[in-house]
Amino acid sequence: MILITDGGSTKVDWIALDSNKEEAFRVRTLGLNPAVVSEEELRNRIVNMFQLMSVKEAVTEIHFYGAGCGTPKPVEILKSLLKSIFINAQVTVSEDMLAAVYAVSGANPALVCILGTGSNSCYFDGKNIEMKTASLGYTLMDEASGNYFGKRLLRDYYYDKMPKPIAAKFKAQFDLDIDTVKFNLYRQSNPNMYLASFAKFMFEFKEEKYIKRIIKKGFLTFFKYRILPFQKPTDTPIYFIGSIAFYFREILEKVAAKYSMEITDIIQRPIDNLVAYHKEKVNV
Repeated sequence: MILITDGGSTKVDWIALDSNKEEAFRVRTLGLNPAVVSEEELRNRIVNMFQLMSVKEAVTEIHFYGAGCGTPKPVEILKSLLKSIFINAQVTVSEDMLAAVYAVSGANPALVCILGTGSNSCYFDGKNIEMKTASLGYTLMDEASGNYFGKRLLRDYYYDKMPKPIAAKFKAQFDLDIDTVKFNLYRQSNPNMYLASFAKFMFEFKEEKYIKRIIKKGFLTFFKYRILPFQKPTDTPIYFIGSIAFYFREILEKVAAKYSMEITDIIQRPIDNLVAYHKEKVNV
């Protein structure tokens, strides 16, 4: 049995393929970003999923693509952990950017971007990924991501910059007690996931001018730092993956048009495309 995963900071989609390359089952666990989650919590999030544990000895290969897996240390942490649980499996761990490339462009050159809990981008020339800068995560980077917008909403609320009617709805939907907020930001695992949870508020009120304004500003910032520096021709195919891009497609397309670019496609979740890629390209 083979496990193929698409792992974000908020959630991880797992699909199991049997010996005939047919889907056996699919499950979802909490995020497994080794850059922000402790090893103990990473293990708990895997072993507490019954479906995974029921086949742990039958799994022979794991292809794990995950947020926070762009540098050697977190890759080794996650790889060692998976090997200790799935004792008969050959394990490969790669960054989520590679999964995004496989899911949308296959072997074709393209700009590929992630706008989910976190954000990132790359240029794929058909063989190799080019990154303009390493990602330093939710604290310093992640422009236009869920946690980026979550921080913006919280700041605007506490600085009294959020329009009153929207602030009232925001307060009614979330526990905004200051001690609760600080506890989740500084004492709990996954502060990036906590921040991104506030971004869901934008989906419900996306027609509000205030929401449209901050979304547009975030997308402009993303293009400035994560797309334009590649200096590729404006007709280069460009793909986006993630819920932020998916739900705010109209604004994203308008921002792209500002730079004479046209978005080729937007995919909310890449897991099915990723599995198709493995079935066709990888000897699983």
